[in-house]
Amino acid sequence: MHNTVEFPEILRLIEDRSAAFRAALASAHDLDVQVPTCPDWTLRELAQHLGDGRRRQAAIVGAGPGAEPPERTDPKGAPTAPRDREALDAWLAESTRLLLDALREAGPDRGCWTWWGRSQAPQTSGAVARHQIQELAVHTYDVQLTQGAAQPLPTDISVEGVDQFLTTVAATSVPWPFKPATIDLHTTEGRSWRLTLNADGVRSDGLAADAEPGDMAMRGAASELVLYFYDRAPLDGLETTGDTEPMEQLAVWDPNA
Repeated sequence: MHNTVEFPEILRLIEDRSAAFRAALASAHDLDVQVPTCPDWTLRELAQHLGDGRRRQAAIVGAGPGAEPPERTDPKGAPTAPRDREALDAWLAESTRLLLDALREAGPDRGCWTWWGRSQAPQTSGAVARHQIQELAVHTYDVQLTQGAAQPLPTDISVEGVDQFLTTVAATSVPWPFKPATIDLHTTEGRSWRLTLNADGVRSDGLAADAEPGDMAMRGAASELVLYFYDRAPLDGLETTGDTEPMEQLAVWDPNA
């Protein structure tokens, strides 16, 4: 991994985006409207997902290393988010506090179960924390978009988010089943990466300024790249050169199928 921020700052960013999500939700007139970027959910259901998800991740981090995630201890399954607005806000804040407490207790290097065992990201609480920033940031964008007030992801979060996505979600040791290719990604903030897709899988590395161009290049603000990665923005909203087919293949390829 090419961490752009240290563990204490990662925890601060989780808290920051949690507060931003709750603020965006509090300003919504109706929590039962459909979320355009999560069409199966209303805002209330998105809040349920976010709160339960942070509580679940807290339990996973707290359980330590394991081949499988720990079973839920509550026989009723996932906790139900309160319907009252103030109670819902408090429940979401508590969900984040439980996650942050678990992460602080574990530290960045303790092992825990993750769903990305074949990526470049380690199976550690620190790697889980990095991904949690992006979960919160993208869903905050979803709430803002639902209200017609979408804002770009903050620069520090989105630059971190590009690297986190490439090393955790895009990278895999599963052999690439299509024509080998290299994809260069450039942010207007100054960071660049190269994805190498071949029989060894998909790997992300930093890209030197004097490197020969790859088969395809993508350029945009880091926020635009992250929103594209998470299907919140189209590819044609980014500046591209070369053959876009490898990126289009990567977007729909499931290495675990």
